[in-house]
Amino acid sequence: MAWYFVVFLFLFSCFVLSWVGSRLIKSLVNIGRFLQWKEFVITFFVMAFATSLSNFFVDFNAASRGLHEIAFGDIIGGNLIDLTLILAIAILFTKKGISAESHMVQRSAIFTTAIAILPLFLIADSKLERIDGVILIFAFLFYVWWVFSEKSRFRKTYNGKPKDINYNFNNFVMDIFKMIIFAILLLVASFFVVDAAKFFAESLGISLALVGILIISLGNAFPEMYFSIVSARKKENWMVLGELMGSVIICSTLVLGLIAIFFPFEIHDLSVFLTARVFLIIAALFSLLFVITEKKITKKEGFFLLFIYIAFLITEIFISS
Repeated sequence: MAWYFVVFLFLFSCFVLSWVGSRLIKSLVNIGRFLQWKEFVITFFVMAFATSLSNFFVDFNAASRGLHEIAFGDIIGGNLIDLTLILAIAILFTKKGISAESHMVQRSAIFTTAIAILPLFLIADSKLERIDGVILIFAFLFYVWWVFSEKSRFRKTYNGKPKDINYNFNNFVMDIFKMIIFAILLLVASFFVVDAAKFFAESLGISLALVGILIISLGNAFPEMYFSIVSARKKENWMVLGELMGSVIICSTLVLGLIAIFFPFEIHDLSVFLTARVFLIIAALFSLLFVITEKKITKKEGFFLLFIYIAFLITEIFISS
């Protein structure tokens, strides 16, 4: 297969993942408004699940075919991108940065940092076994229990009613049908993404882990980037943090936990993940520091987070070459 055709197929598949992710968000928002879901549920769960679906399909597909390095690399790289690149870009679309005064955001920031780092400890023995998967799933369920334990978080309905006054039950059913179609498209696109990743690794002589960390994670990040930019431009800054934190938590616990339970794996050479692991810890700690100190992430801090991601890319490429 010609390399240029594989590159085109990969880029097109990433475009499909991004487009489907944005469509999923719109359909879920419509459903949420119609059912009068609470604003908190929409932000911290629905949006995060929608933007994490591409990770789920790609990573599960890769793990089921024995390409565990791609799956683990995508999750580690994706978390790093969420906490640096995407957060920084969203901040640049605001006037004064992103507010983090909410008690919920403050507590979630601490939990997000711990969850982002947790898989790094579980993989320290080079294995991610079923017991590790159970621990990750338990961490996810604990987070769900915690966020739903406070009734005050469910007072405000998301935008009250659908924006379209003609939105009715038929439109609701249509959005459900669209979601099924979108899920099928995500599944098909995930096959092409994984095949392309394997081709890149073999043709360029680089590890599958590096492809997952640098390429697949960036392709899967577009839905989060789309939602974050849209929310920032609408001055719904708290939704940016809610979605990004939710995405990191869901990918690190639910997605990786299910992979570990169904496809436990061992990575023989963890050194290829060293740079990404170090920079992920740095990004998680600094993003937490920015949130809990000034209860706000300023544009200067956004540029600093962007610098962390650029420094990671330079370091990773330099070491790999």
